[in-house]
Order: sequence, then C-alpha cells, then structure tokens
Amino acid sequence: MAMLSRQISMESGIAWVETEEEVQGRRSSDAKEEPRVVLSRNSRSCGAPGATAGDADQRKGDFSMFRTKSALTSRQNSFLSSRKENGPDLNHAVGVPGSAGTDDRVNKSVPAGRYFAALRGPELDQVRDCEDILLPKGEVWPFLLRFPIGCFGMCLGLGSQAILWRALASSPAMAFLHVTPDINLVLWLLALAVFVFVSITYILKCVFYFEAICREYYHPVRVNFFFAPWIACMFLAIGAPARLAPKQPHPAIWCTLIAPVFVLELKIYGQWLSGGQRRLCKVANPSCHLSVVGNFVGAILAAKVGWEEAGKLLWAVGLAHYLCLFVTLYQRLPTTQALPKELHPVYSMFIATPAAASIAWSAIYGKFDAVARTFYFIALFLYCSLIVRINFFRGFKFSVAWWSYTFPMTTASVATIKYAEEVPCFFTKGLAVSLSVISSTMVFLLLSSTLLHALVWRSLFPNDVAIAIANDGNGGARLRGTEKAAAAKRRSDLKRWAQ
Repeated sequence: MAMLSRQISMESGIAWVETEEEVQGRRSSDAKEEPRVVLSRNSRSCGAPGATAGDADQRKGDFSMFRTKSALTSRQNSFLSSRKENGPDLNHAVGVPGSAGTDDRVNKSVPAGRYFAALRGPELDQVRDCEDILLPKGEVWPFLLRFPIGCFGMCLGLGSQAILWRALASSPAMAFLHVTPDINLVLWLLALAVFVFVSITYILKCVFYFEAICREYYHPVRVNFFFAPWIACMFLAIGAPARLAPKQPHPAIWCTLIAPVFVLELKIYGQWLSGGQRRLCKVANPSCHLSVVGNFVGAILAAKVGWEEAGKLLWAVGLAHYLCLFVTLYQRLPTTQALPKELHPVYSMFIATPAAASIAWSAIYGKFDAVARTFYFIALFLYCSLIVRINFFRGFKFSVAWWSYTFPMTTASVATIKYAEEVPCFFTKGLAVSLSVISSTMVFLLLSSTLLHALVWRSLFPNDVAIAIANDGNGGARLRGTEKAAAAKRRSDLKRWAQ
C-alpha cells in the first residue's frame, strides 16, 4: 500500500497529499540540482526559532527612525502595506522597531504635556521610570544623536566673557586694573572656535538626523535654545577686539543675525498668545528667558551699528514679553507644570534679562539713566536672592546645561561696570570687580570640567533620551503588547507545524 505524505503551505494554508513514489522522485530530482539561494523569511510572521534574536538585533541598532529620510520611508512603507490583502503584517505594527507605526510615532509632533509627563531632571532630560523610549537605553547612540542644542550654551558663556574683558580693558572706571586687551582677543578667538565647532556639528545633525532636531524643537525647554546660536553670534559681533573689527559694524551684520531671531519670536510668542498646548502658563520655565533676552542683545547690537530706532523697537518687544514671563514664573499658576528641584540651577536665567535690558537702554540712549538703573537693580536683587540659596546649586551631576550659570552672571557683571561708570565710587568699583571675578572663575571651572568630561572621562554626551519618548503615554505598553502578541502567534505557528 502506498504511503501518503501531507504537505501544508505556510504562505497559503492549502494542504495537499503526495504518494511515496512522488516524494522519492521529488527528493532525487532536488538532489541533482545545484544548491539554491534561500531567501530570508520574516521570522516574526512564520514563527522560526530565531525570531526573538532577530527582533532584538533589529531593535538594538535601529536608529534610522530619527534619520532625515525616515518620514519619506514611513510614507512608502505605509503605501506598500496598504496594498497587501493577506491581513495585518507585524512588520508594520505599532511599536515594532523599524516599522511604519514606530516611524509615525516619531514623525508626529509631540505635545508639550508629554515632555512634562514623561521626563524629569535638569532641563527635562531624564526619562521617568514608568516610561519606555523608542531607542535602546543600554547601547551608546551615535554621537550626533547625543549632541543637544544646549551645547550652544558654551558659546554664550565664552562670548559674554569676551564682552566682559573688553569692558574691563576699555572702561574708565576699571582703568586702575590695567587690563590688557589681549585677554579679550584670546577669549574672543576661543569663543569663535567653539562656536564654529558646535555649529558644524549641529549642522551635520540637521543633515543626518533631522527628526531628532524636530523633537528638540517640540521640547518645551530646548526650543528656547534655538535662539542661542544667533545670540552667540551677536555676542561675537559686540565683543570683537578693536584690532580685528571696525569700531562700528556694518548694519548688514545686524540684519542677518536678527532675522532668524525675529522669525522664531513670531512663532514662539504666537504660541504663548494664542493658547493651546504651548501657551505660556503651560510651558513657562526659566530657560524661556533666552527667547526674550535676544531682543535686548539685538538692541545693543542695533545701537552699535547706529540704528537706534531699531534698537528701541526690539527693546519694547522684549520688555512686553519679559513682564509676561516674569509674572507667569512668579505666580506658578495651577495650570503650570511643577518644575523639579534639578531645574533650580537654570534659575540664574532670571538675572540675564533685566541686566541685558539695562545695558541695552544705556547703549541706545547713551547714558545709564533712571530706567537703566531700575532694571539693573532688579537684576542685582535677583542675583542676591540666588546667592543666599546656594544649596539649590549643589549636589547635581555635571552637564552641558551648567553653562547657563555663566551667561547671566557675566551680563550682570557688564551691567555693574556700566553702573560704576555713572556712579564712580569704591563700592561700585569693588562690586564690579567682585562680580567679574566670580563670573570668570565660574567660566574657567566649567571649561575645565567640560574638557575633562569630554576628553578624559568621555561622559559629556550621554544618550539623549529626551528625544526618544513616544508620542503618547501608551507607547511603552503598546510596544510590550505588540511584542507579546507576536510571541503568541509564533508559538501558535510552531504548534501547528509540529502537529
């Protein structure tokens, strides 16, 4: 009696029966043929034994979702998957690494509330324990993905130091110090070199990982640092050494640098005014002062190029939004997200805006009058209120965000030098020297720590988990649920095959 063999197609599910003679003939013919190339099959859909390892390897190195072309790839995958009629494909399930569903969760804008709900720590850069991220935590990410927009804070700190030492060398009130202009030259060249390096690196990040740039733009804290590159450029223009730059810069420099600041302000201030998820009472935090201080720095540069009216316009715009921001941060409305303790070091940004406003008023009107002194006294009081709370600034792990200390402190030092010129006495001169020494010492310590963490300990740029959160709060649960469903399907397929 002829033996029968039952074969089942995994593609179509159709079964057929072969006799023993047909099976032997087919095997002998296959043996004579040359070895065939076996196409790799999706292990998640057929239940192969290596399915779990394949998924782990794919998740381990799947950084393509943040690449510049990921949005286009996602649309192509979605179009191809829509043409399949054999049922759902786990390759495009939501939460599976490398799938179109994951790319959709990357490419869509993240609500501001999600960042406050999913993140904690300094600058909202640490993921809460109950949250999962789209990228592996135990693997070192590519350098460009780990390079945050906050690195421009180093440019702000060094550029403001160049302005400070130029003021110390040229101010009549500080003539007793006999400061050489060479210090200003060295600091300006160092600030220029750091700015070029940071700018080139971040441009490369824009080219290769544009989706990560978008995530930083949606971040309620980091969006304010998009003003930093242009403010740093204005610092370089204001603090340029006399031997390298003319006394009065060309107005085209001001127009080039203030244009992107104005465009960003229209976007950010419009969101504050129109309400929604990014209204001011929802996203207000100390780093928002960066979006306001750019007006006063632009006013200083406008006065330097000889356009006083343009400087008055920027000063008025900056004052209006500074008052709104200052009151919002002081009130702590019930709708405002609570700031964690680790954000306290960034409270030094409170000093920068009134100090820059006083310097800008002095530059526009040519004297440090009552209005300039009013804003200067506000900045000085806030400075003192932070000094007496020095415990807020201790016990934190070093990060690039620490450069937020230097820029406001240096601005207050420059404002004090201007005040000492109008009210020359022992106290004002001593105060100017003391604040200058404090700010310069802070810059030196931070520069040394930055070099040690970057070159020796190699811990300056950890994985930037803030950009890898899911768009919704169920991202981690959905990912685990999809993986469990895939595992259950593999077990079911294996049981059917063994029967």
